[in-house]
Amino acid sequence: MIGWVLGGLALFLILVGLAAALVGPRLPLGGDRVAVIAIEGVITDGREVIEQLHRYRDLPSVRAVVLRINSPGGAVAPSQEIFQEVQKFRRQTGKPVVASLGSVAASGGYYIAAAADRIVANPGSITGSIGVILQIPNVSGLLQKVGIKTTVIKAGENKDLGSITRDLTEGERRILQEVMDDVHGQFIEAVAQGRRMDRARVEPLADGRIFSGRQALGLGLVDELGDLPDAIERAGGLVGIPGRPKVIQERRRRSWLWDLLTEALGPVFPAGGTIPPAAVYYLWR
Repeated sequence: MIGWVLGGLALFLILVGLAAALVGPRLPLGGDRVAVIAIEGVITDGREVIEQLHRYRDLPSVRAVVLRINSPGGAVAPSQEIFQEVQKFRRQTGKPVVASLGSVAASGGYYIAAAADRIVANPGSITGSIGVILQIPNVSGLLQKVGIKTTVIKAGENKDLGSITRDLTEGERRILQEVMDDVHGQFIEAVAQGRRMDRARVEPLADGRIFSGRQALGLGLVDELGDLPDAIERAGGLVGIPGRPKVIQERRRRSWLWDLLTEALGPVFPAGGTIPPAAVYYLWR
């Protein structure tokens, strides 16, 4: 009998923990506010940021948005999706968006920032890295040492392009380089469009190098130097909110039990720390 009670109690605690983890954010109502959306870590999925933009689009009390970016970039598609949603948000609502660059807002992080009305960077923020990278490991030597051979049966000459069990052929290398050049060109076009710069002015800056916030200011990649409170005040000023605006910033509610579960399952289901090697990234390494 005691065992059944303890088992039921354990199940109840697990359900409570999961419910606390999944509960939606509570958004304060009334008064003009600036919403802060955090973009942190390696970008692998844009859904959370996009969902917040959708909520703030329909919330009259949110007059402006600040994107607080602390990210070295990440996967190409999510970076592009967030960029497009930020532009759509600005166009459909008329609400200004200010990007605030933290310690690092490089590559895909800067790609997203370029969609904002204004970019505010700390003097020492690391930004830029306008480039694209693809890394394919080659484990053929290791497999040979341990006596493992692979057999590939394919239909389509390039179906196993990027295999980690052999070297790339020259033809495969050309194919991948063409993809890289095209995706790189998309990055340059996004920066030129978002920053209202000529493509010819962006191209010399798009060799993958990083810049400090102060260097980026001189190059026209950011608009001003300042910290997060400065960016919030700037966003408020764009819509006529006097003084220091009230702020909305969503925080996912998580219980100690959820933290314990995610920590235990971290090695099985990594969350943003490790990324698959054979993919195309707007990422500063």
